[in-house]
Amino acid sequence: MRLYTEATDGSYIETKESALVWHYCDADPDFGSWQAKQLLDHLESVVANEPVVAKKGKHIIEVMPQGITKGLVAEEVLSSMSENGKSPDFVLCIGDDRSDEDMFESLLTKAYGGSSPRALEIFSCTVGQKPSKANYYLDDTVDVVRLLQALGTSMQSNLCRKQSTEHG
Repeated sequence: MRLYTEATDGSYIETKESALVWHYCDADPDFGSWQAKQLLDHLESVVANEPVVAKKGKHIIEVMPQGITKGLVAEEVLSSMSENGKSPDFVLCIGDDRSDEDMFESLLTKAYGGSSPRALEIFSCTVGQKPSKANYYLDDTVDVVRLLQALGTSMQSNLCRKQSTEHG
């Protein structure tokens, strides 16, 4: 990945807890796409006998342990929270590419909070209008920011109202 980063202006490597990601969103679109294909072909041959998988996403090439998906991670996080008695009331899941589809599917098909007296509200949104397992879509990242700002404002005003009723 380092060699492809050096050869591709506007690309960079991100090290995550469970993946290594090569980003090329700021590279020349044609050259970046061509380099991504070359990198993916190279990685698939290099890691063929390793317990990892190389995948193409939206302007990224990602290498992660085999069998680990965003869906599996989401399931683990929610199950762990539930087991510790801290089940969330609300989950907002936003993604913009194919690697997010297993997460949408997992969140929407698993019965989280089924044994809990409160139902878990799950809102899944894909970014861009396209076929998806998400229930909703947002047009672009500007809409994502607007949604998050509106949720933040709503939460702040609800907290202020709650405090005033408790102290009044």
